[in-house]
Amino acid sequence: MREKLVIIGNGMAPGRVLDELFDNGVDRYDITIFNAEARVNYDRIMLSPVLSGEKRFEDIIIHDDAWYAAHGITLYKGKPVMAIHRASKTVTAIDGSSVPYDKLLIATGSRPIIPPMPGHDLVGVVSYRDLDDVDAMLAAARRGGRAVVIGGGLLGLEAAAGLKERGMQVTVLHLAATLMERQLDSAAGHLLAQALRQRGIEVVTEANTRAVLGDSHVQAVELHDGRRFDADLVVFAIGIRPNTSLAAAADLDVARGIVVGDDLRTSDADIFAVGECVEHRGQCYGLVAPLYEMARVVASELAGNKAAYAGSQVSTKLKVTGIDVYSAGDFADGEGREEIVLRDAARHTYKRLTLADNRIVGVVLFGDTRDGAWFYQQMREARDVSDTRDTLIFGQHYAGGAALDPTAAVAALPDDAEICGCNGVCKGKIVKAIAGQGLKTLNDVRAHTKASSSCGSCTGLVEQLLKSQLGAAYSVDAVPAMCGCTRLGHDQVRRLILAKELKSIPDVMQSLEWTTSCGCAKCRPALNYYLLAAWPGEYQDDAQSRYINERAHANIQKDGTFSVVPRMWGGMTTPAELRAIADVAERFAIPAVKVTGGQRIDLLGVRKQDLPAVWAELNAAGMVSGHAYGKALRTVKTCVGSDWCRFGTQDSTGLGIRLEKYLWGAWTPHKVKLAVSGCPRNCAEATCKDFGVICVDSGYELHFAGAAGMHLKATEILCNVATEDEVVEYCAATLQLYREQGHYLERMYTWAARVGVATVRDTIVTRADLRAALVARFDKAQHYARHDPWAQRAHGRENGEFRLMARVARPRVSA
Repeated sequence: MREKLVIIGNGMAPGRVLDELFDNGVDRYDITIFNAEARVNYDRIMLSPVLSGEKRFEDIIIHDDAWYAAHGITLYKGKPVMAIHRASKTVTAIDGSSVPYDKLLIATGSRPIIPPMPGHDLVGVVSYRDLDDVDAMLAAARRGGRAVVIGGGLLGLEAAAGLKERGMQVTVLHLAATLMERQLDSAAGHLLAQALRQRGIEVVTEANTRAVLGDSHVQAVELHDGRRFDADLVVFAIGIRPNTSLAAAADLDVARGIVVGDDLRTSDADIFAVGECVEHRGQCYGLVAPLYEMARVVASELAGNKAAYAGSQVSTKLKVTGIDVYSAGDFADGEGREEIVLRDAARHTYKRLTLADNRIVGVVLFGDTRDGAWFYQQMREARDVSDTRDTLIFGQHYAGGAALDPTAAVAALPDDAEICGCNGVCKGKIVKAIAGQGLKTLNDVRAHTKASSSCGSCTGLVEQLLKSQLGAAYSVDAVPAMCGCTRLGHDQVRRLILAKELKSIPDVMQSLEWTTSCGCAKCRPALNYYLLAAWPGEYQDDAQSRYINERAHANIQKDGTFSVVPRMWGGMTTPAELRAIADVAERFAIPAVKVTGGQRIDLLGVRKQDLPAVWAELNAAGMVSGHAYGKALRTVKTCVGSDWCRFGTQDSTGLGIRLEKYLWGAWTPHKVKLAVSGCPRNCAEATCKDFGVICVDSGYELHFAGAAGMHLKATEILCNVATEDEVVEYCAATLQLYREQGHYLERMYTWAARVGVATVRDTIVTRADLRAALVARFDKAQHYARHDPWAQRAHGRENGEFRLMARVARPRVSA
């Protein structure tokens, strides 16, 4: 007598179970399927092409009505099961009918998550899960208007692309900093956002949705930061949750999903579960490959054969025509892990392999995904790639080949091969110049042919040509690279940021072909500064690319506490400020209060969780951050000048305050200190500062490029000026020139020595037009920079960063 197999759900996983059964000739069951959807089995992962219009529903049907009839399957469409009765081994459907089973397969899938925020139930709010959702979106698209997709993951982006294809204006709101952050690293996520924007889709990251607005129909979406986005349709695509209610009601073991063993049996031996509703070894899966692997095991068990599911490694491919994205495995940074990165800026291609113990553990591909399956197979097989490592990133075509010889490759190019696309310079012209004019260096070639003098992306080829022509006589120009992530020096990077209008760190890394995925501790802070300096008001500061002191806006000390230094303009303070500092020190039990060498007061020993409250109280007393932690203006030291001193010639204190209030907040390559002395006695020690002013009877003597830290260096004379206004003008121009030319972490005196003191003096003093332009650019930057980070952190959204996560009691250990 044939056994009775009842299946709850008719998605892709149970469909594959049946295919496996029939393919293996298993004919021992009378099969009944209850499907909540009123339709046959279809390929759910192809809903996106249906939405975009590339396919029709008929094109994605897996099993049509004839197939069920041919296999003698009883299929109930639009008839969900309401209860499982394990004692009687029956299921009851929504119409009250009851069907017995010998074996039961639960395949209830998952439910889309729609958070219970205000407006989530308005007309016009849909999820993206099944064909009904697609039909709702298509109906909205026919009316036109604006669509907001909440969620920049796989489904959300596919929905966005589909709606855009249907003619809607589309905005994607994503909570994380980059799209598809679970599948892609930040570099690939950035490229993906670029590609979507080029298609006319607005992408907003770090967007925390607060509410959906509207009376009866959706009208807009509001974020927690107050931004609003008009919407005629809102699509939630922020994730799924295993549909376990039926199993839980039947008292089966349920955690996040229905708990199954390696044989895909639930806690009841006659009940299997498969698909997105399942939790196996603590994992739930939402991709089709693991579901099919589960299906094979279930089919084998139903056929009476032992089988085991050991979990799945998954790969992801975005289904948006024209945007090729692939990822697999684990590509997070970690101890002992290495990465191989290939960037091709011109082709918008990015490839990254993460290795551990010479085996691929993660793959991210953007632009060229042809080798995705090959990398994935090697990863699944844990293949040792030591022998092919040198050419591995180039894909299967080069695997196992000899290590590439770039010099030989460029030598084999014909003379008419174009080397520098920017300036139209071919190989023959460069070779002729090298031989005919005795060129020896890259700079020689740039000067005589212009090759490599624009975007710089052909520099490697030019260097290889030099090496092929000169052999051992060629030595690379003595321009050290910024770090191991690039072959470019600081000056080249700064020049290219402006020339190529690069306005984000991922933009720089992609366009300048960084050899690592996300840079390192050397280049990220430098790039963050260079972009801030190049694009004031446009570039968004990246806090994660700053050192800890700048991120915390305080100096971390050896015991893990912080020191806080309020700004004292020109070294002046008031009884009220001193009282506030004393109150703060007492209230927060700050163990040390010290006067600094820069005429300020240092509160030492502040606990991190107290920082926002300390800042808030100091702000309330009128004080702001002294930036003692930053690569920025720190102090303007003064003496008492003509107001109090018998020898003072000018109001040095007033000038110091004026300078500090004008210059504060400006980020610089390294720390900057100023001083103003009221007479040549130089009590403020202005001749060992980055910029110093000595007040004299005839006016002001200006100095620059001094230091009194690890290296002691007297200042260089800049010039003499007659008025305070000129002091401020010359000082701003000098500071801006340093900001524009200095290498990150290069002190002003080092910069001046590198570019030439005379050159600086000529630019600032002799060239009034250049000086005025520098001041104008400094003023523009200050418009966006002159704000107090303490106030922003004390009251802003990042305040929570300083709260304790938890207090954990230390367990007692008995002797």
